Amino acid sequence: MEKFRAGDEAALRQAFDRYGGMVHRVGLLRLGNHHDAEELVQQVFVRAWKGRQGFNPERGSLGSWLLGITRRQIADRYAALDRDRRVLAAAQNTAPPEADVKSVDRVVDRVVIGDELNRLPDEQRMVLRLAFYGDLSHSEIAATTGIPIGTVKSHIRRALIHLRKLWEVDGATS
Repeated sequence: MEKFRAGDEAALRQAFDRYGGMVHRVGLLRLGNHHDAEELVQQVFVRAWKGRQGFNPERGSLGSWLLGITRRQIADRYAALDRDRRVLAAAQNTAPPEADVKSVDRVVDRVVIGDELNRLPDEQRMVLRLAFYGDLSHSEIAATTGIPIGTVKSHIRRALIHLRKLWEVDGATS
């Protein structure tokens, strides 16, 4: 524990090997998504490493300290999701109605795409909607939501791969 606090990278590796699975399990239980749980583990250990001077072995074990960071990261994630839902709802409520009449095929396509978007994990769905319906760039999405730009790009990429696989199965793409 003292080596970790002193900045010994081998101690960081040992802490990750010992407690990474625990953080992942908690993340999986609370977030319900394997990718989000993996991202949580990374965020917890980065935060722990950057804030290692705040760790006091006399107040508790390294595992307990990491669980505290995990709980705060999960709470932050829920708060960000709630904020994103409010931003998205406000954007949808203020969007001007479309003026031109769409063809039947275009309406059907929008319904099918909307249905598939609703099946995506919350963060992927929100980021994809902001990108395509809100016409926001990756950096604008990151600024609006507070999600790191790399995570925004990852969410968009994973969502598009998922949607493409679904459409290929249905024969919708060539």
